[in-house]
Amino acid sequence: MSVIMRQTAAPGGPQAGTAPGGSEPTSPTARSIWTAGRMIVLLGVVLILAAVIGVLTTPSQGPSRPFDPTDTSVAGSKALAELLRSRGVKVDRVDSVQAAADLTARGGNRLLLITDTTYFDEYALSRIPGDRLIAGDVFGLQALAPGVRTRPEAARPRSREPQCQLPAARLAGSAYMGGVVFDAPAGGTGCYPASGGGHTLVSYPNAGGVTTVVGDGSFMTNRRLAEDGNAALALNLIGTGRPVTWLIRPERPPATELPGERGQSMYDLMPDNIRWTIYMAIIAVGVTALWRGRRLGPVVAERLPVIVRAAETVEGRGRLYRARRARQRAAESLRAGTIDRLTPRLGLTSGAGPQEVVAALAARTRQDSHQVGAALYGPPPADDAALVALAGYLDFIERQVSEL
Repeated sequence: MSVIMRQTAAPGGPQAGTAPGGSEPTSPTARSIWTAGRMIVLLGVVLILAAVIGVLTTPSQGPSRPFDPTDTSVAGSKALAELLRSRGVKVDRVDSVQAAADLTARGGNRLLLITDTTYFDEYALSRIPGDRLIAGDVFGLQALAPGVRTRPEAARPRSREPQCQLPAARLAGSAYMGGVVFDAPAGGTGCYPASGGGHTLVSYPNAGGVTTVVGDGSFMTNRRLAEDGNAALALNLIGTGRPVTWLIRPERPPATELPGERGQSMYDLMPDNIRWTIYMAIIAVGVTALWRGRRLGPVVAERLPVIVRAAETVEGRGRLYRARRARQRAAESLRAGTIDRLTPRLGLTSGAGPQEVVAALAARTRQDSHQVGAALYGPPPADDAALVALAGYLDFIERQVSEL
């Protein structure tokens, strides 16, 4: 089989040094750069993810403990404890009622600072003699501060003026106060009033000393101590020269389960390293997806050395049919092409049978159905003249359908 083809050249002739059929040199593209360096980028991403996960999962020194004299977080009170020690005040940190009672029994006149009574017996605390400072929304005020009534509404913590004659508050001036609102008992003094009535600080004498109740102890934290007169108010209330028993919530609550509290969950029973296992599995799945999900490279564009025109292809195939006297093959090609082009124009589907095609075509062109059937599905032409006549008749039918 031979096909007539013509060699075409670009204007100016072929370039020197370019082999026929070779690829044209191109400059690096973004796709080629990514293909060459993607493994390095992926390794870098994996290393960064491992470092971030390591930082996030590294156990910290411990959770933030509000009002703890050893906690340096914003919720802790180590700054206040250091200020008291610098003034010669001894600060003893305890986390049990028994320890607080023992210190009072050994040291005599002490100040008891209570910031949380969640896990303590308030009646046992109330039996410890001496001055008492209660800061925050604690439980058991009936036993710890009898006579002080709590109002149902709370005050928004903000800077407030004392508006009272209590020396500790009057000398400190404005302070960050709010939270629980109290009504002072008979003989007591209320400071830092709330807008709806009542006060956020109440102080009154009790049988063994002075009891002071504060609705919000945020003024003693590391975050608020340097604002307004917070530091002065805290030092005036606590730094009286007597040792301070600083009672905080225990790090490990009692083993007894509180009412309504549930036992350990499924996550509490899991090993500590289960998180690392999950993280490493996620990283492994991601790397595997990137590895196995790669795509083929870009299609290489090549300059074709020979351009074969469509007309030349048709002429070459016709000469091959003529040389082999393949009139039946040529007639079948002509008929198949005509049927494929006319079927959609006649409103028929691609699977329509010969009878449907002939009937629709005869009705559309008003040609004899026998003549149309013979042209589309008849025997092969006997000679070249019959083949040419068949091609002319098929072209005539197509033009008639197109013009209607």
